Amino acid sequence: MPPAGLLLAAGAGRRMGGPKALVELDGQPLVRRALRVLAEGGCTPLIVVLGASAERVAPLVPDDVRVVVAEDWAEGMGASLRAGLDALASLDVDSAVVHLVDLPGVTPEAVARLAAAPAPDAPGPDTLARAAYAGIPAHPVLLGRSHWAGVREAASGDAGARGYLRGNPAVRLVECGDVAEPDDVDTPEQLARLGHTTAPPPSV
Repeated sequence: MPPAGLLLAAGAGRRMGGPKALVELDGQPLVRRALRVLAEGGCTPLIVVLGASAERVAPLVPDDVRVVVAEDWAEGMGASLRAGLDALASLDVDSAVVHLVDLPGVTPEAVARLAAAPAPDAPGPDTLARAAYAGIPAHPVLLGRSHWAGVREAASGDAGARGYLRGNPAVRLVECGDVAEPDDVDTPEQLARLGHTTAPPPSV
């Protein structure tokens, strides 16, 4: 069973000047770019969690992707992750790849490698894996269903799954440094350094 794909895209992007989900990279909003990476990496079904300016981001989401709005998104990434895990709980899936909208360097190849890491047994309900770059753990992460309750309980503020994953002996690191880059983009300057054609979030 392939993993589901869970994209967290609820932040306000204050340092970016607006929600990063709306930022365009090479003519494509980051929210669509990230969802494409999950889909091409083999994840199905897909869920995206929105928050800030959800009414502006939602029309950019493909029709076959489920949209969830985290009403308490301003609390931080933890709120978005909890909303996403609650939505996943109703699906017939054993695991999910959790991806962030502001990681344009993550590729479908990295997602596919992460999803295949526990083969031949997984992805399954006990899977717990994390992409690593030169041995340093980062995103995306693969969460088996048996871990969702623990991750949800630990998710608060901007920590997301960090507290649950840190020091957990079940976590398997999957090296992805040869196929992806882990850097997030928080400002227009960081985005411009990627060397692509970029556009700021459209004004309200």
